[in-house]
Amino acid sequence: MADHEHDGEEPPGTRFLLYPQAPFLDPSQAPELIEVSSPQGSVGPGPSNDRMYTVAPIGKPVSYGQHQNRRGETFMFLPPWQGETHEPAYPDEQGNFDYIDPSDPAFEAAHLFASAHFTMDVWEGYFGRPIPWHFRNDYDRLELTMLPTLDNALIGWGFLETGGTTKYGGEYRAYSMNFDVVAHEIGHAIIYNEVGIPSPEKASGEYYGFHESAADLVALISVLHFGSVVEDVLNNTHGNLYAFNKLNRFAELSHNEQIRLAANTDVLSQFVNGWSDEHLLAQPLTGAMFDILIDVYHERLLLRGLISPEMEDLSDRLETSPVYGDRMQSLFDERYNEDPEGFRVALLEARDYLGSYLADAWQLLDPDYLSYYGVGQALEEVDRQITGGEFLPIIRGNFLTREIGLYTPGPKIEKKGVESHSASVRTMVPMRE
Repeated sequence: MADHEHDGEEPPGTRFLLYPQAPFLDPSQAPELIEVSSPQGSVGPGPSNDRMYTVAPIGKPVSYGQHQNRRGETFMFLPPWQGETHEPAYPDEQGNFDYIDPSDPAFEAAHLFASAHFTMDVWEGYFGRPIPWHFRNDYDRLELTMLPTLDNALIGWGFLETGGTTKYGGEYRAYSMNFDVVAHEIGHAIIYNEVGIPSPEKASGEYYGFHESAADLVALISVLHFGSVVEDVLNNTHGNLYAFNKLNRFAELSHNEQIRLAANTDVLSQFVNGWSDEHLLAQPLTGAMFDILIDVYHERLLLRGLISPEMEDLSDRLETSPVYGDRMQSLFDERYNEDPEGFRVALLEARDYLGSYLADAWQLLDPDYLSYYGVGQALEEVDRQITGGEFLPIIRGNFLTREIGLYTPGPKIEKKGVESHSASVRTMVPMRE
């Protein structure tokens, strides 16, 4: 992992260079050296290993998924790719890929593989076991495919395919170079395996919103395993994450896309008349989870004596006051400068609390008739089992603030131009005889 060191007993993993944030957002940033769990020498050209392999096709006409032929007949186009491919990325003599320069065409393939592998490593750590692929009955390995003509990134039956966009001044930006995008898609794969797919007649709108929220949270927790991201967040806020989140200003201080999405103020009553985009429907649940992360972080600061009970009380009293920001920031500036490392550890503890609770809670869910309220109940059950209910007020309070349990989303409203994954290539499986 990017923020862990070897204990001297485990063999070293395979090294890669990864951009925690898409390099297009800040061309001056350097990629971070990371290590995935596959031992050196076990990752071959592609890159490839026993769980996934990377392919850069030549002449691939369309993306994987469902298509129609000239006669109007529907067919499924699925891996493996059998055609020509571009030159793969090769490991060095030690079995590492960190020697590949970002300007090298092979870097994109290495970055895509490392992003997917790193994300799986993070979440297999929280689950405490390997996470099988949901398509394992047909494929042993996930095909990571790059298709520049695809203006999307998606995971499906046996593949994760990334394209790119030219909507920013005509410059091509590959989604394979955006860690958040790849981690989000891996998040969908995790949920499909751990929660499952509901029966068509029992699929709630909240199931699809939950899927997008969970994928965003997989990306958010994963990106907080990069030391540079944690350092950037803390340096920009001096540890005042609680305060800035309550003012809905924290998102403005972070360049990270998933953190910006998570720091929202959406509530479930906004969707009582219906919804058209599960990404938007996901926001109240994602916001509740992010608030839980910040509140647990705040509790860890208190426990470590990094902020005082008086600061917490003042924060509660001034939360809606216009003087909140300046007053609280000056206090955090002082405390943070005394012990920056303590603030970093508190944030990592909160990160791992949320990651492990989510992993445990997701395993308790039934995909049929899934509701946000049920997700909250699962989190509460996990907390009872682990702490005896120490964090129940935080979980309940933040779910209630988002009006979860008070309102139910209305029916799906079909709107032209709104892209939905509720019936997409992600959920399509091969037709059986």
